[in-house]
Amino acid sequence: MELRIFPKALLEYLDKFKHAISTDTGDWTIKGFIDVYRNIYTISIDTKVVSKIIELMLFPILSRFAEENKYRLILSEHQNHYPDISFIAQDGTKIALDLKTTYRTGPERVNGFTLGAFTGYFRQRKSNKNITFPYEEYSAHFVLGIIYTRSEGCTDEDKIYKLDNLSDIVSVVRDFVFLVQEKWRIASDHPGSGNTKNIGSVKEINSLLEGNGSFVSQGKEVFDDYWTNYLTRDMAQAIDSEVHYRNIEEYLKWRKGPT
Repeated sequence: MELRIFPKALLEYLDKFKHAISTDTGDWTIKGFIDVYRNIYTISIDTKVVSKIIELMLFPILSRFAEENKYRLILSEHQNHYPDISFIAQDGTKIALDLKTTYRTGPERVNGFTLGAFTGYFRQRKSNKNITFPYEEYSAHFVLGIIYTRSEGCTDEDKIYKLDNLSDIVSVVRDFVFLVQEKWRIASDHPGSGNTKNIGSVKEINSLLEGNGSFVSQGKEVFDDYWTNYLTRDMAQAIDSEVHYRNIEEYLKWRKGPT
């Protein structure tokens, strides 16, 4: 019952999230950093910078959400630990929530979310390493996703603005869309970007909003089994093995075994 209430209640907060970070015209409310001399320094379009600032803006709202819905909220103690936030219901149910941001790469697509590791705590589900509580203790794993558009070439990072010129600064991101989905429902069958061993998301905006990822037709158990047994080329070489599969179709053939 708690797992049905949580996403519904969080979805009702989406208007509060949007109001906190965007203007009526869709621009980001953050224009830059200000010093004690009232100088404003514009923000880089770097995705890590944008993501961290958005997280800091949303934490107070999520704290109010937890208080109003009688959840105990526990923030991750370390930047690289999972999840960003743990919610504990009055009946003891633990719910993981990760805040994820990504930018549009076209009208219908985004760069994609990274949805956490597929090694470590994901496979060793009783482990306390790099996770607030053991993975198996969470009843569900949700993503609060934020999609935005980057305003390319809009800022002059060499220029210092005065507070009186605030309206002259163009927001580096705009047009926010929020979503709340269980991690497995928006996961793809490919790792995320970079060389880290992270699960990637699907990249179609409608699929993200509707929770229609690569594993929806197969179910959560297949998602867990797929990523528990997934091997990158380096991982396979390290254990003198072969790469069993690279996508869901190859996985299903591998699971079926020789014919």
